[in-house]
Amino acid sequence: MGTAQNGGLYYEAGQTPVAMAALTDSGDNLTFESAATRFSLKSGYAPVIRPDGLVSGGLITAHADNNKLSISALTCYLAGVLTSVNAGTLTITRGGSGTEFIINSLTVNSSGALTLVTGTGHASAFNEVRATAGAPPLIPVGSIEIAQIRTTLEAAAAITTDEIYVVVGNHREYYAYPSWKVNEEDGTITFVAALPDSHTGVIPKGVFASCYQPVMSILENIADVVLPETTNTITSKEVYGGAIGAVSSSIGQGSFTAYLSDGISDFLLAQKNQKIWFDWYPDLNETPCAKFCGIFGVSRTFPAGDSIQANCTVTCEKTATEVTA
Repeated sequence: MGTAQNGGLYYEAGQTPVAMAALTDSGDNLTFESAATRFSLKSGYAPVIRPDGLVSGGLITAHADNNKLSISALTCYLAGVLTSVNAGTLTITRGGSGTEFIINSLTVNSSGALTLVTGTGHASAFNEVRATAGAPPLIPVGSIEIAQIRTTLEAAAAITTDEIYVVVGNHREYYAYPSWKVNEEDGTITFVAALPDSHTGVIPKGVFASCYQPVMSILENIADVVLPETTNTITSKEVYGGAIGAVSSSIGQGSFTAYLSDGISDFLLAQKNQKIWFDWYPDLNETPCAKFCGIFGVSRTFPAGDSIQANCTVTCEKTATEVTA
């Protein structure tokens, strides 16, 4: 039967900054990995996630002159930087004889300039397989797509509203679409839907983030560690001939007892009421551990003839993540 006599509890005593940088696609266009092994969630240190894409503005309208578009001023994220782009006018390229069905992609390039990228025309139809005849082109890496203009006439003419396509996710890259979930325990983010392979090299748009990685320090004179875990309760209601029941789940607080030096200047107390990480090792010589993050609370007692101590709680939104290897 095991004991935790050689156990140890680490807490988030500091943070190491990780500058804004591209995240690495894990291979499924869904989960993207940071250089940080996990994210700090302490107030003022939470990760900043900035996928490339339009933020505001960017209204596309037909111009009075043939083949021209008017684009209103816009803001967008490029490589993690909020970039302002002035209003402008661009001239599309039409298809020639036998390639009348052609798509021009309106983009903001990596320098923050409005640019048109022209696809390959097709004789009779559009299609959605990028970089093929009649399809939208691949967008240069570092650029974002904000519209597609789909024309079927060889002769110069005014662009019509029906030829301007701006559906988010299909023709327009919006920074907050699709939405994502932050996986703070392993320093990744996961989108709710796969990002399309719309850029040169058949890859998705850039996803950028800055964050802080927790710096963990071991706590001394700790006892009675309790992990935040799920508890289940059942309620029942009598009905004719028996009863019906319902099960509900809740996450209990993590807790531990800390024996303090003076109960005022101890380093641990500087983190009270902050959302920080804790790592519990039942045996400091072994790999298995439980990691949990929550709001750290303390209740201190100062007995006259005994050790100063704090009953510590960790209020978590998730149960502990268990690492066994």
